[in-house]
Amino acid sequence: MTRYAVLGPGGVGGLLAIVLPSQGHDVVVLARPETATALRDSGFRLASPLFGERTESLDVATVLDRPVDAVFVTPKATALTNSLDLLPLDAVGDAIVVPFLNGVDHLALLRERYRNVVPGVIRVESTKVAPGVIEHASAFARIELAATGELAGPAGRVVDDLRAAGFDATLRDDENAMMWSKLTFLGPIALLTTRYQAPIGIIRDEHGDELRKVIEEFAAVSGAEGGPGDATAMAAVVETLTPEMKSSMQRDAEAGRPLELDAIGGAVLRAAQRHGIPVPTTTRLVDELGARR
Repeated sequence: MTRYAVLGPGGVGGLLAIVLPSQGHDVVVLARPETATALRDSGFRLASPLFGERTESLDVATVLDRPVDAVFVTPKATALTNSLDLLPLDAVGDAIVVPFLNGVDHLALLRERYRNVVPGVIRVESTKVAPGVIEHASAFARIELAATGELAGPAGRVVDDLRAAGFDATLRDDENAMMWSKLTFLGPIALLTTRYQAPIGIIRDEHGDELRKVIEEFAAVSGAEGGPGDATAMAAVVETLTPEMKSSMQRDAEAGRPLELDAIGGAVLRAAQRHGIPVPTTTRLVDELGARR
């Protein structure tokens, strides 16, 4: 049995928290007091084409108050800093801290606070529709962790747990390649679906040239940062997405929530500036989305 804490019971955190107990793991969910009260009252429910219909009554706490082996950090990037007071360093101790956030800049923040940060990425379409109620819409849930040296062992055990629970989980040894692969895939989709408030099928049909330019810009920056730089391969992956797919940023915009614009678009603009790479289409989209907030 592995002892897990899940910070942030949203679409990603809720999915992880509901699925892991099926393998006998101990899970505590960390949430703000008002959310914690609602979760204790209503419990957790999952609807998923991969994991099926599940109901769980999970332990919920307002601060980490017990030893754990691993912490999944899953809030939106816009809420990360304020949420970390639920994770005091002395309680985290030597547990590995695995963030599943969009972007790349959160790693530096977490490493300033915690000893054993293991970067992670998750590819999934999972949404919190009400407190504790998670709808997992995609037929896949892919997770990657990156670790070397002394962290490879505990990270590998977490990967094994996730794989046994039904996730497509992999341990990698190249952190930059992993993080930039996710951002380069996510970024163009997030910016364009949010800018035009349309699913990816409409973006491909009506804004194809713009999509191609943004993919090329992200690929150039990614390559300079040690990630994948093949724009043709990235565009081919985008072509495989179901037409009705929406990005999480688009869903946030529809719901009036803060956008992860800086974590996704801003990260690429800062990296582009470091390497002297022109990214005019990305810059315009970030500016337009920023002006609408």
